[in-house]
Amino acid sequence: MRVRSTVVAASALVLCLAATGCGPDDGGDGGSDKGSGKKAAASQTPDPGSGAGAGATTGAGSPSPTPPSSGRTLTEAELAEVALTTGELPGYEIAPLEGADERGTEESRDEDCRPLTAIINGSPEPAPAATVFRTAMDTTEEGEDDQTVVTEILTSHPAGGAEELLRSVRDAVRDCAGGFRTTSADGPSTYTSVKTLPAPRAGQESFAYQVTGSLSGEKVPLVFHLVRTGSTVVTFYAANFLTALTPEVPAALVTAQAAKLP
Repeated sequence: MRVRSTVVAASALVLCLAATGCGPDDGGDGGSDKGSGKKAAASQTPDPGSGAGAGATTGAGSPSPTPPSSGRTLTEAELAEVALTTGELPGYEIAPLEGADERGTEESRDEDCRPLTAIINGSPEPAPAATVFRTAMDTTEEGEDDQTVVTEILTSHPAGGAEELLRSVRDAVRDCAGGFRTTSADGPSTYTSVKTLPAPRAGQESFAYQVTGSLSGEKVPLVFHLVRTGSTVVTFYAANFLTALTPEVPAALVTAQAAKLP
């Protein structure tokens, strides 16, 4: 697996996202072209369950209120304004993602899995009107090898684009459950499995899933949690490079960010 890494501040955490496309080894460890813990180690995290639309229930079965939305397609400046900042969520330091202009170049060999590689590349599809990247680090875990670091991709979309993004990702998770392969300028990569994850709801629509890759023969779980309110989507991303345990996107982070979306 070739990791295009980005160093985040002094903590030198490996961010496996977009510019840091985290494609696994192109080995024989499984992964067809298309198939039927707690912390994010040296990287990030996301999480809500399946089910779309307003008024759906949380993973615990309690009703999720429908937040109001202006439905406006935000500009980049407006996205930056609604992104969380340091001090708004106790215990977290929020900062722009370094190297965000350098996107991944992975292309799926199966068109059905394209929405998954688009998010791995940091370029969700349909193409957004504006994009803002942030990282959120748990300062209470400062200095720990498995410090929780979550990457956020905030995107705004023309009419219908945000809904299409969630819909296409759901379909791809279902269609590519057995894994998929990609190609890029760095060579081929293999992802061995894709699965939906349960999670508390946020915004008007949310969905979480895990893509499992490999690094030097070891399983690397990548977790993505998409939250939509109106024409805005926030993609939370986390990866675990230390163990094969599924990383977690803190619910407080998700709900705090979702609450700021117009």
